Amino acid sequence: MSKNLEIKKQVVSDIVKKFQDAQSVVIVKYSGLTVEDATALRAQFRANGVDYCVLKNTLVRRALAELNIEGLDDVLNGPSAFAFGMNDAVSPAKVVNDFITKTKTDAIKIKAGLMDGQILSEAQIKELATMPSREVLLARLVGSLQSSIAGFVRVLDAIAKKDTEAAPEA
Repeated sequence: MSKNLEIKKQVVSDIVKKFQDAQSVVIVKYSGLTVEDATALRAQFRANGVDYCVLKNTLVRRALAELNIEGLDDVLNGPSAFAFGMNDAVSPAKVVNDFITKTKTDAIKIKAGLMDGQILSEAQIKELATMPSREVLLARLVGSLQSSIAGFVRVLDAIAKKDTEAAPEA
């Protein structure tokens, strides 16, 4: 086998590993992005624990075929960059959506996404981007549980006070 073919096989296996390790993937078109914007976007991805890279569409197609993921062939044309959410599923979508909203640029556009083996449309990715982070959701859950318990304790306390007020003194 040629050395070039061996290198490509290694790259495909690396891409397969990235897809397997990622909780979500956002595929974007990035043509016309300025160097400053690209640098700012990469910095935001790094700060949020997102692995962002440009990959060859043909190699990604081979990796997806190995993973038995179908339906992205029409998306994998033209310049494509991939944002792999390694720590949480929401970060890649949030970073891309926030960047597009703040810069109001056409240079980067969401093509599609992937989460739990399911293909996500641009609208689904934007919906995912508006979801609160895991920490916020957990904090809300704890707050809800705490308020229910606190309300229950207040009711019990009121009943106890009512009973002591109603009892005749000896």
